[in-house]
Amino acid sequence: MTFRGVFPYLVSPIDQSGVVMEGVLTDLVDHLIATGIHGLTPLGSTGELAYLTCEQRRKVVDTVLAANRGRVPVVAGVASASTSDAVAQTEYMVEAGADGIPAMLESYFPISDDGVEAYFTAIAKAAKGRPVVLYTNPQFQRSDLSLQVIERLSHVENIRYIKDASTNTGRLLSIMERTHDRMKVFAASAHIPVCVMMIGGVGWMAGPACIVPRQSIALYAAAKAGDWASAMALQRPLWHVNEIFAKYSIAACVKTALELQGFPVGAPIAPQMPLGEAARAEIAAVLRSVGALGSIGGRIDNQGYPPNESNSDHRRL
Repeated sequence: MTFRGVFPYLVSPIDQSGVVMEGVLTDLVDHLIATGIHGLTPLGSTGELAYLTCEQRRKVVDTVLAANRGRVPVVAGVASASTSDAVAQTEYMVEAGADGIPAMLESYFPISDDGVEAYFTAIAKAAKGRPVVLYTNPQFQRSDLSLQVIERLSHVENIRYIKDASTNTGRLLSIMERTHDRMKVFAASAHIPVCVMMIGGVGWMAGPACIVPRQSIALYAAAKAGDWASAMALQRPLWHVNEIFAKYSIAACVKTALELQGFPVGAPIAPQMPLGEAARAEIAAVLRSVGALGSIGGRIDNQGYPPNESNSDHRRL
């Protein structure tokens, strides 16, 4: 299976009692697929993977797979500080029906290059041939993937993609040069996707696509067609979405944006805190500026606030 295009990183809607809100998550999946996205990624950073219990992780993935009904690829995130747990997570995702695995390394103590390589190799083996996407983000990971480790891992048959969120485009070029066609690159939200596409990237795996799916798809289509002028015309206003994510916690920001768009996905998982009214208004203004928030049939008011959530007829983008 080949992965290309826009893969939104999904939020994990959890209610105050810790139960996954299956109906809301199903609605979000249906909405994103209807917009034309190319794949779905539950259990990433936007999905608050590090804050979920094992049972919650499994329920999120099971719900996404059931809602998807095989319409687009589902790549389900795996992250742990221990190799054995990461392997167990991968085995569950594969058995549940995930089409691929974005793999992340959590660590308390620094891990040697050999340990990092062994961790991702074990996940790839447990994936049983399904594509694995390496995820590297030195801003949050105590033990990152060095260029040498990435090159060695590119020779593992089913480690076929990487999402590098280092914000260093030169590092991406180094990865591409070292791995040749063995490993394809997805843009992260910290990068400007047009630039990544221009140097050979194959798509965008990021939280912002969850709240600006149509705009993200239009950007990808223009870049894929080589219409760089149109792609940049779309990219410039969308960069404001990334700026707002840099200012506020990403999960809280995406969940707030989805609430404003009519999806009652709930608060970020404690000890994260919900955003206040000023942040909410700022996010609404950014969404409105890129055409991701408006008033249709009176469902969203002039301040960008959603309708009363007791009404089940939530407006969709």
